[in-house]
Amino acid sequence: MKELSTQLQSMREQYDCEPLRRSAMRSCPFEQFTDWLNEAVLAKIYDPNACSLSTVDEKGCPSARAVLLKGLERNKFIFYTNYNSRKARHLSTNSNACLHFPWFSLQRQIIITGEVSKTEDQEAEEYFTSRPPLSKLGAWASDQSNDLDSRETLEKAFLKAQEKYGDNPPKPPHWGGFGLNPKSIEFWQGGPNRLHDRFMYELVGSSWNMKRLNP
Repeated sequence: MKELSTQLQSMREQYDCEPLRRSAMRSCPFEQFTDWLNEAVLAKIYDPNACSLSTVDEKGCPSARAVLLKGLERNKFIFYTNYNSRKARHLSTNSNACLHFPWFSLQRQIIITGEVSKTEDQEAEEYFTSRPPLSKLGAWASDQSNDLDSRETLEKAFLKAQEKYGDNPPKPPHWGGFGLNPKSIEFWQGGPNRLHDRFMYELVGSSWNMKRLNP
């Protein structure tokens, strides 16, 4: 373990971005997010819409997992999941959550905090229809977050769903979307000598206030 600790301590990246100035930031955090997301797409970041979703359970214990951002509508960040999953169970008892986009190859990250609520079922229906057929079947096959005795059991559940629904299954009743209504959005960019740039947008009433934070 000591050898591993020494190895970890030696892992160090040097950040070299030009300083991020307030004048370069948009007044609207959603426009700023869109700009950075588009730049991540152009840079061919792997899964640029992937982010970590952090939730807490009824005992206040945190948990995180990766989800895919699938919409930014009505100023809400939209993702989809099984409503019986662990993340959904957490959100049913505590709607506060955090999304973290780790674009470290661009020396950037975005952290979004706020409250989550379910999307309209029609919105989930429209997105589910756009998914690849086999992904739709996967939503039926997986009893997400619950115990599974073997890979074979999961594959049998998939084949059973395929036999029942064919290649165009309907949306499961236990599957849908969540929208995170942000209260804060932080944009982080790496800088030399660990002098990173951080700009935090905070919702005050109906307006967004921006401030610079120490790294």
